Formats: sequence, structure tokens, C-alpha cells
Amino acid sequence: MAKMDGSVAATVVFDFDRTIIDDDSDRWIITELGLTHLFNQLRHTMPWTSLMDRIMEELHLHGITVDHIAECLKRTPLHPNIVSAIKSAHALGCDLRIISDANMFSIRTILEHHGLLGCFSQINTNPGFVDNEGRLRVTPFHDSTLSPHACSLCPPNMCKGLVIDQIRGSSPGNERKLIYLGDGTGDYCPTLRLKGGDFVMPRKNYPLWNRIQSDPKLVAAEVHDWSNGEEFESILLNLINKITPTTTG
Repeated sequence: MAKMDGSVAATVVFDFDRTIIDDDSDRWIITELGLTHLFNQLRHTMPWTSLMDRIMEELHLHGITVDHIAECLKRTPLHPNIVSAIKSAHALGCDLRIISDANMFSIRTILEHHGLLGCFSQINTNPGFVDNEGRLRVTPFHDSTLSPHACSLCPPNMCKGLVIDQIRGSSPGNERKLIYLGDGTGDYCPTLRLKGGDFVMPRKNYPLWNRIQSDPKLVAAEVHDWSNGEEFESILLNLINKITPTTTG
């Protein structure tokens, strides 16, 4: 609820790949720029983030610039109803965040292209930056030199549940209601951190939805599944209105 004192009671947390965009941004680059064969060769030899860094190195060696990669990313499919849903949620005073196992370069490029970057107060993802040689680098979100995050549900480079806990802890009195939207196995851990009064929006027939369906009692939040951009927008805005009664006076 966007309160009269300017504080925010509702935070909406989005996964990115196959949630905001209707594809996987890493795989989109691999397919569109012709590195599927190398990807398949290396897929099971290194962690995903290291693999994407290696893919970016190969693109650089073949003369494919960061600008080429950015133009490729701008073509990723993003449903117009999801664009309008994000803009509406922001206009209603919600605090919008992203927790994604993609990378910062890809996410910022796509959001900026669609006029959405300014809607988000925080993007939690693997760092993606251009080095001194003009090559795009991708590094893990969690520093690999530190002790691991100790979550058996998440990959070593990112525990989304820890980020949810940090978002919750940053809210005064922990009163803020959360809405979490996601699709993949990596979204199950943050879903388990949600409380009664929170909401989770899993994409129907995707891995997160399947995990929730396998034992619904483990999830304290209210579950609202969605399948496409129209349902995404309708359900999200209905939930925001449920949390945020219209302020009069």
C-alpha cells in the first residue's frame, strides 16, 4: 500500500528469464549469435556463470562487440501486457525489485530498451560488465572466495532466498507484503521464505509451479498461477489492489 506518509507496504519481486521476458536471456544470446555447438560442448564442464563468461569470451574473439550483443538482447520477446503491468505497479507506488540468475548487462539492456529500467529500485543478479578490452564479463552474484551460502536448493552463485530475507529485513517492522513472480527451480527457495499474507505467482506448468504443486503445504504464501502476459497483468494488479486499498481523504 502506498501510504500517505510515502512509505511502501507492498514489494513486488520478479524473476527475469521466462517471467519478465518470455525466453532465457543467456540462451537467447547463445542461439541468436551461433554458439549453440560450443555451449553444448561445455554445458556440463563448468558452473553456469563461468560458462556464460566463456561464451562472452568466444564472442569477443569472433569480433562480436558488446553493441552487437545489446542489439541481440533488444530482440528478446517481452509481452506488451507485462510492460504495462510493470509500469502500472510502479505508478501505484509499489517497490519493484528483480532477483535473477541472468546478468546485469542483459537485464539493464532489455529493461532500458522497453522504458522499464526506472521502475525498479533494485536489481539483484550476477554482475555483467565490459572490461578494458571491450569484452563483456560475467561473474557470480555471491563471491566465490567466501564461504558458500549453504542452501541446498540453489546454485552456488546465487541463493535467491537470502536476497528475499534481506529485502524483508530492510522493511521497517517487517510489515511489508511481498508478491513474488517466477518460473524456475531457482525460484522455489525464495517462495519457501514467503509468509502468510504474501503472494507467489508461479508460471503455470513451469518448474516452480510443479514444485509447489508437489507439496502445497510447504508454501505459506497464497498461490496465484499465470500462463501468459494477459494473466500476468490481470492477476498482479488484482493482488496489488488487494494489498493496497485506495486511499481517500
